[in-house]
Amino acid sequence: MPDVSGGIGSGSAEGAGLEGLASDELALRRMLHQAVQELEPADDDAVLQHLRRAVPVRRARKRQAVVGMAAAALFVGTAIPALVHVSNSTGSDADPSIAGHKTSQTQGGSSQGGSSQDSDASGPGSSPGKDKEKDKEDKKETPGEDKEESGGASTGGAEPTLSAADAPACTSTQLGNATSNVGSPDAAGAVYGTFQIANVSAATCTVTGSGTVSALPQGAADASKIQVVSHTSGGEATGLPDPSAEVSTLVLQPGAAYEVKFAFVPSETCPTVPDDDPTPPDEPTPTDGTTTGGDSGGTTSGSEGGTGDGTTTQLAPEEGVQDGSVVVSNTAEDGAPTASATVPDACAGTVYRTGVLAAS
Repeated sequence: MPDVSGGIGSGSAEGAGLEGLASDELALRRMLHQAVQELEPADDDAVLQHLRRAVPVRRARKRQAVVGMAAAALFVGTAIPALVHVSNSTGSDADPSIAGHKTSQTQGGSSQGGSSQDSDASGPGSSPGKDKEKDKEDKKETPGEDKEESGGASTGGAEPTLSAADAPACTSTQLGNATSNVGSPDAAGAVYGTFQIANVSAATCTVTGSGTVSALPQGAADASKIQVVSHTSGGEATGLPDPSAEVSTLVLQPGAAYEVKFAFVPSETCPTVPDDDPTPPDEPTPTDGTTTGGDSGGTTSGSEGGTGDGTTTQLAPEEGVQDGSVVVSNTAEDGAPTASATVPDACAGTVYRTGVLAAS
């Protein structure tokens, strides 16, 4: 091994730092230096330039991912309470547009770097906690206003502040003022009528059914030729409201009413009186204390064709159409009250009835 001790100056900084090394270690160090002394960096250092470009881009992407995750967490944290509030609301008061409105405000606030408070928060000194407490107090003070915005399944006499689930079913003592009206026959001979029953109590109640509609023949009307059926779309009673206007339940305020409409469509006319004259009654037999006339001015035994006891014999009506009618009645679901309407000149036909309708 060559002597390398003479190559190191005793007064140089390198020699001062290598005093503790053995001779073979110094020789190895010199050989390594000679092996790499001719190596130089390339002029087009592409790798270094790539690193200089890629590192800032990667850092920017990481920052964007962190900001996106923070925005998503803020969006979820504000949207879920709004959806829970809407789901806990009842009726049409649970407006999904409220949640969407709050969500859009929150999303806009996170993208602009602002707060996610509602636009009606006043002043920089207001806090979200105080705004929420104020909203809760306003809702407690005005519960009717929120419910008035909700539309129930019933109109025209429906209770705006209560739903069918809140108001109890109407009882017989709560329903009254039952009225009816009958119109004139139309060109086809059909007669239309309406029953109306009101809530006469001071409490709100719910009508749960249209009750019972019956038809009672009178005079020459034939009960076997009269029937009551429910009105359907495209039926013969074209003047009745479409069944889609009927409701299964209807909430009535005190004083409000509901309706049930009907139509009598005749199938045939009333029978005519036979042309044969009725058999004349037997001649009356005079009795004690009566005379058959004469100059004495005594009393007679009754009217013409009468019997000796003064009772008039019932004769057949004059020649023409026999008198017949149909009494149509509607009884409320709980058995009271009942309203009746008479359809004149009706002996055979069908009564078409509707369900519960809101009073017009």
